[in-house]
Amino acid sequence: MSLDAIIIGGGHNGLVCANYLAMSGMSVRVLERRGVVGGAAVTEEFHPGFRNSVASYTVSLLNPKVIKDLELHKNGLTILEREVNNFWPHPDGDFISFPMGIEAVKAEIARFSETDAANLDRYYRDIDMVADLMRGFLLETPPNAGGGLRDLFKAAKFGNKLRKLSLEDQRIVTDIFTKSTSDFLDYYFEHDLVKAAYAFDGVVGNYSDTKTPGSAYVLMHHLIGEVNGKKGLWGHAVGGMGAITQAMAKSATNKGVEIDVDCPVSKVLVENGKAVGVMLENGEEIRAKNVISNLNPSLLFNKMVDEAELPEVFNRRIKHYKSGSGTFRMNIALKELPKFTCLEKQERATEGHLTAGIVMAPTMDYLDKTFSDAKEFGWSKEPIVEMLIPSTMDDSLAPEGQHVASLFCQQFDYRIDWEKHRDAAAETILGVVETYAPGFKELVVGKQVLSPLDLENKFGLTNGDIMHGHLSLDQMFSARPMLGFGNYRTPIKGLYMCGSGTHPGGGVTGAPGHNSAQEIIRDN
Repeated sequence: MSLDAIIIGGGHNGLVCANYLAMSGMSVRVLERRGVVGGAAVTEEFHPGFRNSVASYTVSLLNPKVIKDLELHKNGLTILEREVNNFWPHPDGDFISFPMGIEAVKAEIARFSETDAANLDRYYRDIDMVADLMRGFLLETPPNAGGGLRDLFKAAKFGNKLRKLSLEDQRIVTDIFTKSTSDFLDYYFEHDLVKAAYAFDGVVGNYSDTKTPGSAYVLMHHLIGEVNGKKGLWGHAVGGMGAITQAMAKSATNKGVEIDVDCPVSKVLVENGKAVGVMLENGEEIRAKNVISNLNPSLLFNKMVDEAELPEVFNRRIKHYKSGSGTFRMNIALKELPKFTCLEKQERATEGHLTAGIVMAPTMDYLDKTFSDAKEFGWSKEPIVEMLIPSTMDDSLAPEGQHVASLFCQQFDYRIDWEKHRDAAAETILGVVETYAPGFKELVVGKQVLSPLDLENKFGLTNGDIMHGHLSLDQMFSARPMLGFGNYRTPIKGLYMCGSGTHPGGGVTGAPGHNSAQEIIRDN
Protein backbone atom coordinates (compact mmCIF):
# COMPACT_ATOMS: atom_id res chain seq x y z
CA MET A 1 0.00 0.00 0.00
CA SER A 2 1.39 3.39 -0.99
CA LEU A 3 2.03 5.83 1.84
CA ASP A 4 0.43 9.26 2.05
CA ALA A 5 3.69 10.87 3.17
CA ILE A 6 7.40 10.23 3.57
CA ILE A 7 9.39 12.63 5.71
CA ILE A 8 13.13 12.85 5.07
CA GLY A 9 14.86 13.52 8.38
CA GLY A 10 13.67 12.75 11.89
CA GLY A 11 14.67 16.05 13.45
CA HIS A 12 12.18 17.89 15.62
CA ASN A 13 10.39 19.65 12.75
CA GLY A 14 10.03 16.38 10.84
CA LEU A 15 8.51 14.76 13.91
CA VAL A 16 6.15 17.69 14.45
CA CYS A 17 5.05 17.56 10.82
CA ALA A 18 4.52 13.78 11.07
CA ASN A 19 2.32 14.23 14.14
CA TYR A 20 0.03 16.76 12.50
CA LEU A 21 -0.24 14.77 9.27
CA ALA A 22 -1.12 11.65 11.25
CA MET A 23 -3.75 13.63 13.19
CA SER A 24 -5.41 14.39 9.85
CA GLY A 25 -5.62 10.67 9.06
CA MET A 26 -2.63 10.38 6.72
CA SER A 27 -0.25 7.40 6.75
CA VAL A 28 3.26 8.69 7.47
CA ARG A 29 6.76 7.22 7.49
CA VAL A 30 9.78 9.11 8.84
CA LEU A 31 13.20 8.17 7.47
CA GLU A 32 16.16 9.15 9.66
CA ARG A 33 19.76 8.78 8.51
CA ARG A 34 21.22 8.37 12.00
CA GLY A 35 20.57 5.61 14.52
CA VAL A 36 18.40 7.87 16.69
CA VAL A 37 15.65 10.35 15.90
CA GLY A 38 15.89 13.97 16.92
CA GLY A 39 18.29 15.54 14.44
CA ALA A 40 20.34 18.13 16.32
CA ALA A 41 18.01 17.92 19.35
CA VAL A 42 19.36 14.71 20.86
CA THR A 43 20.86 13.50 24.13
CA GLU A 44 23.81 11.12 23.83
CA GLU A 45 26.47 9.59 26.05
CA PHE A 46 29.64 11.34 24.90
CA HIS A 47 31.92 9.95 27.62
CA PRO A 48 31.31 6.85 29.80
CA GLY A 49 28.65 7.80 32.34
CA PHE A 50 28.18 11.33 30.98
CA ARG A 51 25.20 12.33 28.82
CA ASN A 52 24.36 15.70 27.34
CA SER A 53 22.43 17.56 24.69
CA VAL A 54 25.18 17.25 22.13
CA ALA A 55 24.10 19.94 19.63
CA SER A 56 20.95 21.96 20.46
CA TYR A 57 21.34 22.62 24.15
CA THR A 58 18.62 24.80 25.71
CA VAL A 59 14.84 25.34 25.62
CA SER A 60 12.79 28.47 25.05
CA LEU A 61 11.61 28.71 21.46
CA LEU A 62 9.58 25.47 21.46
CA ASN A 63 6.08 26.66 20.57
CA PRO A 64 3.42 26.28 23.29
CA LYS A 65 0.79 25.14 20.77
CA VAL A 66 3.09 22.36 19.57
CA ILE A 67 3.72 21.29 23.17
CA LYS A 68 -0.02 21.19 23.83
CA ASP A 69 -1.16 19.57 20.56
CA LEU A 70 1.44 16.81 20.72
CA GLU A 71 0.86 16.35 24.47
CA LEU A 72 4.61 16.43 25.02
CA HIS A 73 4.35 16.70 28.80
CA LYS A 74 2.11 13.60 28.88
CA ASN A 75 4.70 11.87 26.71
CA GLY A 76 7.53 12.45 29.16
CA LEU A 77 8.73 16.04 28.71
CA THR A 78 9.53 18.16 31.77
CA ILE A 79 11.06 21.62 31.39
CA LEU A 80 12.82 23.31 34.30
CA GLU A 81 13.40 27.05 34.55
CA ARG A 82 16.86 28.43 35.18
CA GLU A 83 17.31 30.26 38.46
CA VAL A 84 19.29 32.96 36.61
CA ASN A 85 18.82 33.49 32.88
CA ASN A 86 22.41 34.46 31.96
CA PHE A 87 25.51 35.99 33.44
CA TRP A 88 28.66 37.51 31.94
CA PRO A 89 31.92 37.18 33.91
CA HIS A 90 34.37 40.02 33.46
CA PRO A 91 38.17 39.79 33.54
CA ASP A 92 38.32 42.23 36.48
CA GLY A 93 36.47 39.73 38.71
CA ASP A 94 33.04 41.37 38.49
CA PHE A 95 30.06 40.14 36.46
CA ILE A 96 26.74 41.27 35.07
CA SER A 97 23.76 38.96 35.34
CA PHE A 98 20.13 38.73 34.24
CA PRO A 99 18.29 37.33 37.26
CA MET A 100 14.57 36.51 37.11
CA GLY A 101 12.22 39.50 37.34
CA ILE A 102 12.53 42.95 35.79
CA GLU A 103 13.19 44.74 39.10
CA ALA A 104 16.08 42.39 39.86
CA VAL A 105 17.52 43.02 36.39
CA LYS A 106 17.17 46.78 36.87
CA ALA A 107 19.06 46.59 40.16
CA GLU A 108 21.83 44.63 38.47
CA ILE A 109 22.08 47.01 35.50
CA ALA A 110 22.06 50.02 37.83
CA ARG A 111 25.40 48.84 39.27
CA PHE A 112 26.88 49.74 35.88
CA SER A 113 24.58 52.54 34.67
CA GLU A 114 21.58 54.18 36.34
CA THR A 115 20.60 55.57 32.92
CA ASP A 116 20.59 52.12 31.34
CA ALA A 117 18.53 50.73 34.22
CA ALA A 118 16.01 53.53 33.73
CA ASN A 119 15.77 52.64 30.02
CA LEU A 120 15.07 48.95 30.62
CA ASP A 121 11.29 49.31 30.68
CA ARG A 122 11.34 51.01 27.30
CA TYR A 123 13.72 48.42 25.84
CA TYR A 124 11.66 45.44 26.98
CA ARG A 125 8.43 47.15 25.97
CA ASP A 126 9.76 47.71 22.42
CA ILE A 127 11.26 44.21 22.09
CA ASP A 128 8.09 42.60 23.44
CA MET A 129 5.96 44.62 21.03
CA VAL A 130 7.83 43.29 18.02
CA ALA A 131 8.15 39.81 19.51
CA ASP A 132 4.38 39.70 20.07
CA LEU A 133 3.85 40.82 16.49
CA MET A 134 6.09 37.99 15.28
CA ARG A 135 4.46 35.46 17.62
CA GLY A 136 1.23 36.18 15.79
CA PHE A 137 2.81 34.95 12.55
CA LEU A 138 4.98 32.08 13.80
CA LEU A 139 2.28 29.49 13.16
CA GLU A 140 1.06 30.99 9.89
CA THR A 141 2.31 30.42 6.36
CA PRO A 142 3.71 33.69 5.02
CA PRO A 143 2.02 35.29 2.00
CA ASN A 144 3.69 33.72 -1.01
CA ALA A 145 5.03 36.00 -3.73
CA GLY A 146 3.11 35.36 -6.94
CA GLY A 147 0.33 33.60 -5.06
CA GLY A 148 -3.43 34.03 -5.44
CA LEU A 149 -6.16 35.77 -3.48
CA ARG A 150 -5.37 33.83 -0.30
CA ASP A 151 -1.82 35.17 -0.31
CA LEU A 152 -3.01 38.70 -1.06
CA PHE A 153 -5.34 38.44 1.91
CA LYS A 154 -2.47 37.27 4.13
CA ALA A 155 -0.29 40.17 2.96
CA ALA A 156 -3.14 42.60 3.66
CA LYS A 157 -3.64 41.06 7.11
CA PHE A 158 0.05 41.48 7.95
CA GLY A 159 0.06 45.01 6.55
CA ASN A 160 -3.05 45.85 8.56
CA LYS A 161 -1.34 44.76 11.79
CA LEU A 162 1.56 47.06 10.97
CA ARG A 163 -0.79 49.89 10.00
CA LYS A 164 -2.51 49.73 13.38
CA LEU A 165 0.79 50.37 15.16
CA SER A 166 1.77 53.89 16.10
CA LEU A 167 4.28 55.58 13.85
CA GLU A 168 7.01 55.13 16.45
CA ASP A 169 6.21 51.44 16.78
CA GLN A 170 6.43 51.10 13.01
CA ARG A 171 9.86 52.69 13.22
CA ILE A 172 10.89 50.17 15.89
CA VAL A 173 9.73 47.26 13.70
CA THR A 174 11.76 48.68 10.83
CA ASP A 175 14.76 49.11 13.12
CA ILE A 176 14.71 45.47 14.20
CA PHE A 177 14.44 44.14 10.66
CA THR A 178 17.10 46.39 9.14
CA LYS A 179 19.54 47.74 11.73
CA SER A 180 22.61 46.18 13.24
CA THR A 181 22.52 44.93 16.80
CA SER A 182 24.92 47.68 17.80
CA ASP A 183 22.90 50.50 16.23
CA PHE A 184 19.65 49.18 17.69
CA LEU A 185 21.03 48.90 21.23
CA ASP A 186 22.44 52.44 21.00
CA TYR A 187 18.85 53.69 21.28
CA TYR A 188 18.63 52.27 24.79
CA PHE A 189 22.00 51.74 26.45
CA GLU A 190 25.21 53.66 26.98
CA HIS A 191 27.40 51.34 29.05
CA ASP A 192 29.55 49.00 26.99
CA LEU A 193 29.20 46.01 29.32
CA VAL A 194 25.41 46.35 29.39
CA LYS A 195 25.22 46.66 25.61
CA ALA A 196 27.47 43.62 25.18
CA ALA A 197 25.23 41.52 27.40
CA TYR A 198 22.18 42.33 25.30
CA ALA A 199 24.12 42.11 22.03
CA PHE A 200 25.04 38.46 22.62
CA ASP A 201 21.70 37.23 21.27
CA GLY A 202 22.41 39.05 18.00
CA VAL A 203 25.40 36.83 17.22
CA VAL A 204 24.08 33.46 18.43
CA GLY A 205 24.06 31.20 15.37
CA ASN A 206 24.88 34.25 13.28
CA TYR A 207 28.22 34.47 11.51
CA SER A 208 28.56 38.24 11.78
CA ASP A 209 29.53 41.00 14.17
CA THR A 210 27.28 43.39 16.06
CA LYS A 211 27.63 46.00 13.31
CA THR A 212 26.10 43.82 10.55
CA PRO A 213 22.82 45.31 9.24
CA GLY A 214 19.88 43.04 10.02
CA SER A 215 21.50 41.39 13.04
CA ALA A 216 19.01 43.17 15.33
CA TYR A 217 16.42 40.70 14.02
CA VAL A 218 18.56 37.77 15.17
CA LEU A 219 18.64 39.34 18.64
CA MET A 220 14.83 39.56 18.68
CA HIS A 221 14.43 36.06 17.19
CA HIS A 222 16.02 34.60 20.32
CA LEU A 223 13.57 36.45 22.56
CA ILE A 224 10.26 35.25 21.10
CA GLY A 225 10.19 32.09 23.19
CA GLU A 226 8.92 31.18 26.64
CA VAL A 227 9.27 28.52 29.32
CA ASN A 228 6.22 27.18 31.13
CA GLY A 229 4.18 30.16 29.97
CA LYS A 230 6.75 32.79 31.01
CA LYS A 231 8.00 34.90 28.10
CA GLY A 232 11.67 35.44 27.42
CA LEU A 233 12.99 32.73 29.73
CA TRP A 234 15.33 29.84 28.94
CA GLY A 235 15.08 26.41 30.47
CA HIS A 236 16.32 22.85 30.57
CA ALA A 237 14.55 19.71 29.35
CA VAL A 238 15.06 17.01 31.96
CA GLY A 239 17.12 14.32 30.26
CA GLY A 240 18.48 16.82 27.74
CA MET A 241 17.14 18.05 24.42
CA GLY A 242 16.62 14.46 23.33
CA ALA A 243 13.74 14.34 25.81
CA ILE A 244 11.87 16.76 23.53
CA THR A 245 12.29 14.70 20.39
CA GLN A 246 11.73 11.40 22.17
CA ALA A 247 8.41 12.79 23.42
CA MET A 248 7.60 13.90 19.87
CA ALA A 249 8.49 10.46 18.51
CA LYS A 250 6.37 8.73 21.14
CA SER A 251 3.46 11.01 20.29
CA ALA A 252 3.89 10.22 16.60
CA THR A 253 4.11 6.45 16.99
CA ASN A 254 1.01 6.54 19.17
CA LYS A 255 -0.75 8.03 16.14
CA GLY A 256 0.50 5.27 13.82
CA VAL A 257 3.55 7.03 12.35
CA GLU A 258 6.30 4.62 11.29
CA ILE A 259 9.78 5.85 12.22
CA ASP A 260 12.84 4.19 10.68
CA VAL A 261 16.39 4.95 11.85
CA ASP A 262 19.63 4.03 10.06
CA CYS A 263 17.67 4.77 6.90
CA PRO A 264 19.59 7.35 4.82
CA VAL A 265 17.88 8.79 1.73
CA SER A 266 20.02 9.41 -1.34
CA LYS A 267 17.49 10.75 -3.84
CA VAL A 268 13.98 12.14 -4.28
CA LEU A 269 12.19 10.23 -7.02
CA VAL A 270 10.41 12.47 -9.52
CA GLU A 271 8.18 11.32 -12.38
CA ASN A 272 6.48 13.70 -14.81
CA GLY A 273 7.25 16.68 -12.60
CA LYS A 274 5.85 15.09 -9.43
CA ALA A 275 7.62 13.62 -6.39
CA VAL A 276 6.60 9.98 -6.05
CA GLY A 277 8.96 8.74 -3.34
CA VAL A 278 12.59 8.37 -2.37
CA MET A 279 15.54 6.09 -3.02
CA LEU A 280 17.60 4.99 -0.02
CA GLU A 281 21.38 4.73 -0.11
CA ASN A 282 21.02 0.94 -0.32
CA GLY A 283 19.01 1.30 -3.54
CA GLU A 284 15.59 0.55 -2.04
CA GLU A 285 12.74 2.69 -3.36
CA ILE A 286 9.87 3.80 -1.11
CA ARG A 287 6.82 5.36 -2.75
CA ALA A 288 4.45 7.95 -1.33
CA LYS A 289 1.93 10.51 -2.49
CA ASN A 290 3.86 13.31 -0.74
CA VAL A 291 7.56 13.73 0.09
CA ILE A 292 8.52 16.20 2.81
CA SER A 293 12.08 17.32 3.50
CA ASN A 294 13.29 18.35 6.94
CA LEU A 295 16.73 19.16 5.53
CA ASN A 296 18.53 22.39 4.81
CA PRO A 297 17.09 23.50 1.42
CA SER A 298 20.54 23.54 -0.17
CA LEU A 299 21.12 19.93 0.90
CA LEU A 300 17.75 18.86 -0.49
CA PHE A 301 17.96 20.56 -3.87
CA ASN A 302 21.70 20.38 -4.52
CA LYS A 303 22.20 16.76 -3.39
CA MET A 304 18.92 14.85 -3.53
CA VAL A 305 17.00 16.31 -6.47
CA ASP A 306 18.07 15.94 -10.08
CA GLU A 307 18.94 19.40 -11.41
CA ALA A 308 16.96 18.67 -14.58
CA GLU A 309 13.75 18.48 -12.52
CA LEU A 310 14.04 22.10 -11.38
CA PRO A 311 13.67 25.42 -13.25
CA GLU A 312 16.98 26.96 -14.27
CA VAL A 313 16.42 30.14 -12.27
CA PHE A 314 15.56 28.11 -9.15
CA ASN A 315 18.74 26.04 -9.54
CA ARG A 316 20.82 29.16 -9.92
CA ARG A 317 19.41 30.79 -6.82
CA ILE A 318 19.33 27.75 -4.54
CA LYS A 319 23.02 27.19 -5.27
CA HIS A 320 23.59 30.56 -3.59
CA TYR A 321 21.38 29.97 -0.56
CA LYS A 322 23.50 31.23 2.34
CA SER A 323 24.42 28.84 5.15
CA GLY A 324 27.08 28.97 7.84
CA SER A 325 26.42 30.02 11.45
CA GLY A 326 30.04 30.18 12.66
CA THR A 327 29.27 27.65 15.39
CA PHE A 328 31.61 25.27 17.24
CA ARG A 329 30.23 22.92 19.94
CA MET A 330 31.95 21.09 22.76
CA ASN A 331 30.56 18.82 25.45
CA ILE A 332 32.69 18.45 28.56
CA ALA A 333 32.70 15.80 31.31
CA LEU A 334 33.82 17.37 34.61
CA LYS A 335 34.90 15.70 37.83
CA GLU A 336 33.47 18.63 39.81
CA LEU A 337 31.95 22.08 39.34
CA PRO A 338 34.26 24.79 38.00
CA LYS A 339 35.02 27.81 40.18
CA PHE A 340 34.50 31.15 38.42
CA THR A 341 36.64 33.92 39.86
CA CYS A 342 33.81 36.43 39.71
CA LEU A 343 31.45 34.18 41.68
CA GLU A 344 34.09 33.60 44.32
CA LYS A 345 34.75 37.34 44.70
CA GLN A 346 31.25 38.85 44.53
CA GLU A 347 28.95 38.54 47.55
CA ARG A 348 25.81 38.76 45.36
CA ALA A 349 26.74 35.48 43.62
CA THR A 350 24.49 32.49 44.33
CA GLU A 351 24.45 28.81 43.44
CA GLY A 352 21.74 29.74 40.97
CA HIS A 353 24.29 31.48 38.77
CA LEU A 354 25.66 28.07 37.78
CA THR A 355 22.23 27.16 36.31
CA ALA A 356 22.54 30.15 33.97
CA GLY A 357 24.01 30.59 30.55
CA ILE A 358 27.56 31.68 31.42
CA VAL A 359 28.62 33.94 28.55
CA MET A 360 32.31 34.67 28.14
CA ALA A 361 32.23 37.71 25.85
CA PRO A 362 32.35 40.82 28.04
CA THR A 363 32.46 43.80 25.64
CA MET A 364 31.19 44.98 22.28
CA ASP A 365 34.75 45.06 20.93
CA TYR A 366 35.21 41.46 22.08
CA LEU A 367 32.06 40.39 20.22
CA ASP A 368 33.17 42.16 17.05
CA LYS A 369 36.76 40.97 17.17
CA THR A 370 35.64 37.34 17.22
CA PHE A 371 34.19 37.87 13.75
CA SER A 372 37.15 39.82 12.34
CA ASP A 373 39.52 37.17 13.68
CA ALA A 374 37.47 34.40 12.09
CA LYS A 375 37.56 36.14 8.71
CA GLU A 376 41.33 36.58 8.96
CA PHE A 377 42.45 33.40 10.72
CA GLY A 378 39.53 30.96 10.36
CA TRP A 379 38.52 31.15 14.00
CA SER A 380 38.63 33.68 16.77
CA LYS A 381 41.68 33.80 18.99
CA GLU A 382 39.31 34.74 21.84
CA PRO A 383 35.98 33.20 20.80
CA ILE A 384 32.57 33.79 22.28
CA VAL A 385 31.87 30.92 24.67
CA GLU A 386 28.52 30.26 26.32
CA MET A 387 28.69 27.54 28.97
CA LEU A 388 25.74 25.69 30.41
CA ILE A 389 26.11 23.19 33.23
CA PRO A 390 22.78 21.35 32.96
CA SER A 391 23.76 18.78 35.58
CA THR A 392 23.26 21.51 38.21
CA MET A 393 19.54 21.10 37.46
CA ASP A 394 19.40 17.50 36.20
CA ASP A 395 21.41 14.82 38.03
CA SER A 396 20.51 12.19 35.40
CA LEU A 397 23.26 13.50 33.12
CA ALA A 398 26.41 12.66 35.11
CA PRO A 399 27.67 10.37 37.88
CA GLU A 400 26.99 11.60 41.41
CA GLY A 401 29.12 14.59 42.31
CA GLN A 402 30.29 15.08 38.72
CA HIS A 403 28.96 17.32 35.98
CA VAL A 404 28.54 17.95 32.26
CA ALA A 405 29.02 21.27 30.50
CA SER A 406 27.90 22.47 27.09
CA LEU A 407 30.17 24.95 25.34
CA PHE A 408 28.45 26.84 22.55
CA CYS A 409 31.05 28.89 20.70
CA GLN A 410 31.27 31.55 17.97
CA GLN A 411 32.93 32.57 15.50
CA PHE A 412 34.41 29.74 13.39
CA ASP A 413 34.56 29.80 9.59
CA TYR A 414 33.26 26.57 8.06
CA ARG A 415 35.51 27.00 4.99
CA ILE A 416 38.85 26.14 6.61
CA ASP A 417 40.34 22.64 6.99
CA TRP A 418 38.71 21.52 10.23
CA GLU A 419 40.36 18.09 10.17
CA LYS A 420 43.62 19.99 10.58
CA HIS A 421 42.53 22.73 12.98
CA ARG A 422 39.86 21.07 15.18
CA ASP A 423 42.10 20.30 18.17
CA ALA A 424 43.80 23.69 18.17
CA ALA A 425 40.44 25.47 18.10
CA ALA A 426 39.21 23.31 20.98
CA GLU A 427 42.28 24.25 23.02
CA THR A 428 41.61 27.92 22.26
CA ILE A 429 38.08 27.54 23.62
CA LEU A 430 39.26 25.78 26.78
CA GLY A 431 41.80 28.56 27.24
CA VAL A 432 39.00 31.16 27.25
CA VAL A 433 37.12 29.25 29.96
CA GLU A 434 40.33 28.90 31.96
CA THR A 435 40.65 32.70 31.98
CA TYR A 436 37.40 33.06 33.91
CA ALA A 437 37.48 29.76 35.83
CA PRO A 438 41.12 28.95 36.69
CA GLY A 439 41.74 25.21 36.99
CA PHE A 440 38.93 24.33 34.59
CA LYS A 441 41.18 22.26 32.33
CA GLU A 442 42.22 20.07 35.27
CA LEU A 443 38.57 19.19 35.89
CA VAL A 444 38.04 17.80 32.39
CA VAL A 445 37.79 14.01 32.30
CA GLY A 446 36.34 13.73 28.79
CA LYS A 447 35.17 15.87 25.90
CA GLN A 448 33.35 15.80 22.59
CA VAL A 449 34.49 18.28 19.94
CA LEU A 450 32.19 19.31 17.10
CA SER A 451 33.63 21.72 14.54
CA PRO A 452 31.42 23.15 11.75
CA LEU A 453 32.53 20.18 9.63
CA ASP A 454 31.56 17.72 12.37
CA LEU A 455 28.16 19.38 12.77
CA GLU A 456 27.61 18.91 9.05
CA ASN A 457 28.80 15.29 8.98
CA LYS A 458 27.04 14.19 12.16
CA PHE A 459 23.76 16.07 11.90
CA GLY A 460 23.49 17.09 8.25
CA LEU A 461 23.80 20.78 9.13
CA THR A 462 25.07 22.30 5.88
CA ASN A 463 28.27 24.27 6.56
CA GLY A 464 27.62 23.57 10.24
CA ASP A 465 24.67 26.00 10.15
CA ILE A 466 22.46 25.42 13.19
CA MET A 467 19.74 27.66 11.68
CA HIS A 468 19.53 25.82 8.29
CA GLY A 469 20.43 29.10 6.59
CA HIS A 470 21.23 32.70 7.49
CA LEU A 471 18.51 34.68 9.24
CA SER A 472 19.08 37.63 6.94
CA LEU A 473 16.40 39.86 5.41
CA ASP A 474 16.75 38.12 2.02
CA GLN A 475 16.14 34.71 3.66
CA MET A 476 13.28 35.43 6.03
CA PHE A 477 9.47 35.27 6.08
CA SER A 478 8.13 34.99 2.49
CA ALA A 479 11.71 34.78 1.18
CA ARG A 480 12.72 31.74 3.24
CA PRO A 481 14.25 29.86 1.51
CA MET A 482 13.41 31.81 -1.65
CA LEU A 483 10.81 34.36 -2.74
CA GLY A 484 8.02 32.47 -4.47
CA PHE A 485 8.56 29.34 -2.34
CA GLY A 486 7.97 30.69 1.14
CA ASN A 487 4.85 28.52 1.56
CA TYR A 488 6.64 25.19 2.24
CA ARG A 489 6.07 24.04 -1.35
CA THR A 490 8.71 23.57 -4.05
CA PRO A 491 8.83 23.70 -7.87
CA ILE A 492 8.08 19.95 -7.83
CA LYS A 493 4.49 18.96 -7.15
CA GLY A 494 4.17 16.75 -4.08
CA LEU A 495 7.56 17.80 -2.68
CA TYR A 496 7.43 19.97 0.43
CA MET A 497 9.81 21.47 3.00
CA CYS A 498 9.24 21.44 6.76
CA GLY A 499 12.63 22.32 8.28
CA SER A 500 14.26 25.41 9.75
CA GLY A 501 15.18 26.57 6.24
CA THR A 502 11.55 27.71 6.02
CA HIS A 503 9.60 30.31 8.01
CA PRO A 504 10.09 31.19 10.85
CA GLY A 505 13.66 29.88 10.80
CA GLY A 506 16.03 28.20 13.21
CA GLY A 507 15.86 27.08 16.80
CA VAL A 508 13.92 24.22 18.35
CA THR A 509 10.49 25.77 17.69
CA GLY A 510 8.44 23.13 15.87
CA ALA A 511 6.78 25.99 13.96
CA PRO A 512 8.03 25.07 10.45
CA GLY A 513 6.85 21.47 10.96
CA HIS A 514 3.45 22.69 12.15
CA ASN A 515 2.99 25.15 9.28
CA SER A 516 4.17 22.77 6.58
CA ALA A 517 1.73 20.12 7.75
CA GLN A 518 -1.18 22.54 7.42
CA GLU A 519 -0.25 23.27 3.79
CA ILE A 520 0.18 19.57 2.95
CA ILE A 521 -3.19 18.76 4.51
CA ARG A 522 -4.75 21.61 2.51
CA ASP A 523 -3.33 20.20 -0.75
CA ASN A 524 -4.51 16.67 0.01
